[in-house]
Amino acid sequence: MTEVPAGRLVLVATPIGNLGDLSPRAAAALAEADVVAAEDTRRSGRLLGHAGASTAMVSYHEHNEETRGRELLDRVAAGEMVVVISDAGTPAVADPGYRIVREAVARGLDVTAIPGPAAALQALILSGLPTDRFAFEGFLPRKAGLRDRRLAELAADPRTLVLYVPPHRAAAELRAMAAAFGAERPAALARELTKLHEEVWHGRLGQLAERAGSGVRGEVTVVVGGAPADATGAPDVATLVARVERLVAGGRSRRDAVAEVAAATGASRRELYQAVLDASAPPQGD
Repeated sequence: MTEVPAGRLVLVATPIGNLGDLSPRAAAALAEADVVAAEDTRRSGRLLGHAGASTAMVSYHEHNEETRGRELLDRVAAGEMVVVISDAGTPAVADPGYRIVREAVARGLDVTAIPGPAAALQALILSGLPTDRFAFEGFLPRKAGLRDRRLAELAADPRTLVLYVPPHRAAAELRAMAAAFGAERPAALARELTKLHEEVWHGRLGQLAERAGSGVRGEVTVVVGGAPADATGAPDVATLVARVERLVAGGRSRRDAVAEVAAATGASRRELYQAVLDASAPPQGD
């Protein structure tokens, strides 16, 4: 019997701006692969040229992940080396990749990754905010109601939060964060990381939202400090009521808004609902 050589799926991190950040190991993988799966083959073609690789490429993005992923894993099973890259940064982090890894593991195929740049970590370490505990939230939902619901769920999280923000929505999303977390919450906005015009803004959410109002260009990552705790370790009632009122103003029903805030903070749903009713009741005359 002829033994079929073992194939391998390799996820390769690519530069987020500066081509000099492509590691020698990553360049070697691009050159040695039987095929490179990329989100945008034209854009990635320039990267392969920089690496001196002439490897064949196929498209692999969110619209063809299922079918193309099966094809790629069939090639791995046949003994080929398949490299997966995203347009910039680490595959599977807010980019296609995790589904093909999950399926490769299910099929018992060999999977490895070559580490490298990631905008989330770069922004985090430049933010000056605590890095001992953090959560990567990726992109917020586009619809305002869903976005505000997500932010309400995150408002009491004590960890530093890292989010990717489209530049054309930066001002609106920072205003929404300021409304949900408080305008005084410390934050940082990083843009064009590793590129010529790299810039990091440090300040409070309200200040960053105001500054972003004049426009933001380039790839944007926002880092937000974790929720402060009072002496009891939980937000006070007035803060919780304010969060409910912001959700209601955004279109949520009062009951749903109370349920969301209570679930996110551990507050008593019944007591919070009563506090919201008390706050909205008209003042009594003499």
